[in-house]
Amino acid sequence: MKMEKREKDFIQSLESDRWLFYADLLVDKAHVVMLKERGIIKKDEAAEILKFLSTIKEKDFIEHELPAYDDLHTAIESVLIREIGEAMGGRMHIGRSRNDEVATCIRIALRDELLELMKEVNHMRRALIEKAAANVDTRIPGYTHLQHAQATTFAHQYMAHADALSRDFSRLLNAYEHTNICPLGAAAFASTGFPIDRAKTTKLLGFNSILENSMDAVSSRDFIIESISCFSNLMTNLSRLAEEIILWSTSEFDFIRVPAEYVTGSSIMPQKRNPDYAELIRARAGTVYGCLMSVLSICKALPYSYNRDLQEATPHLFKATEYTLASVLVMTGMVKGLELKKDKLEKQTQIGFISATELADTIVRATDIPFRTAHKIVSTLAKEGKGKGEDEEEAESDVVLRRIDELAMNSIGKKLSEIGLTERKVKEALNIASNIRKRDVKGGPAKREVLRMIERRKTELDRDGRSRQVKEERVKKSLDELAREVKKKKRVIRVMKK
Repeated sequence: MKMEKREKDFIQSLESDRWLFYADLLVDKAHVVMLKERGIIKKDEAAEILKFLSTIKEKDFIEHELPAYDDLHTAIESVLIREIGEAMGGRMHIGRSRNDEVATCIRIALRDELLELMKEVNHMRRALIEKAAANVDTRIPGYTHLQHAQATTFAHQYMAHADALSRDFSRLLNAYEHTNICPLGAAAFASTGFPIDRAKTTKLLGFNSILENSMDAVSSRDFIIESISCFSNLMTNLSRLAEEIILWSTSEFDFIRVPAEYVTGSSIMPQKRNPDYAELIRARAGTVYGCLMSVLSICKALPYSYNRDLQEATPHLFKATEYTLASVLVMTGMVKGLELKKDKLEKQTQIGFISATELADTIVRATDIPFRTAHKIVSTLAKEGKGKGEDEEEAESDVVLRRIDELAMNSIGKKLSEIGLTERKVKEALNIASNIRKRDVKGGPAKREVLRMIERRKTELDRDGRSRQVKEERVKKSLDELAREVKKKKRVIRVMKK
């Protein structure tokens, strides 16, 4: 019975295989170089195979050859045999299986994506740090439960976002280490009887080490789960910043203006500036979570060793990687172009009794009464509206102090003004700039402390950039060596023809 097209399509993996094209050619070349060096295939056989592999053009192959086959790996070998004959082309697959070949290709492709993503995360960290450095004196309201809480600075808040991305970088770096391990040579799962050199292919392909156990090598996809988990963490952090941008750009907040290239209009409402890019980042966080849950579900309870179920994991990895990288790129551009409405931000620090915590702290420092007692007194002030208004700093400190004394008499039987609290201290407690300046403990919003953090984070960012670059250069050095080996072994054809 002839198989219908939709049934053939069911088993194909062509979409994700396009993502693996470059990696597959590298794996083929490294494997053939190793086979020749171990004497498993002859010089002329290796030369013919490598010559063909060097002529394959990605676009032409994917458009004209790939659709006829179930997967990329079969397609390359089949076309190779068609072009140079089975006597030579049929030897490329000696000592390996599609199982270890595919696992190696996925690791190479993901390794490259992780390096690129780490680079872009660092670009975004730098954009956040630079935006913070330009706004160390910009006072803003800080929120808990999306309600006015305490005063802080724009720099303090954006350094919080930068620090979250710093941890994302560390997670990606760990994922890279667990990804950059070579399964090639494991064959189907029980390795091979041919005297292959796994260390040679590991080195030529730029891997850090061999994934030794041949059964584990072909059946593990934990590195995919780990990577998408890292992407999910990163997308969570991006979604929080995206939500902040969306809220802060509304007419109700009106704190920022999103760059024109990151907003869209309406088909009917001429005035609209919709933050569509930020909204899509917020939504795509959910898509990446879905990819993670899909891969977890695919890998759950699979018997050792290889199962075709694992084919279904790769498209989810591809999508999660693509969405995460694009989201970082977009967010970096958005952050760089954000315009702050500093007058609006400053005005909001005067609303909502945002200095209440500092007033309670001041009472404790001045009078040595328990904090909980001071908290109750200031809480009553807040309920009565004392210290609230369009400009809290203009609140009459003498009026506030008299009311504090009245509440203290009811609470502890004495006036706080008689045991250390003064009008000057109350006035200073209500002053927003003073509030921020006093919070100079490690990690606080005081200018001196924020400037220290900015300089420290710049140093850490440079260190992380060098760490990533070392890994990238190590891979490049190995692949350059592979290219030289391929070129050297292809020369055999010319020598033989002479």
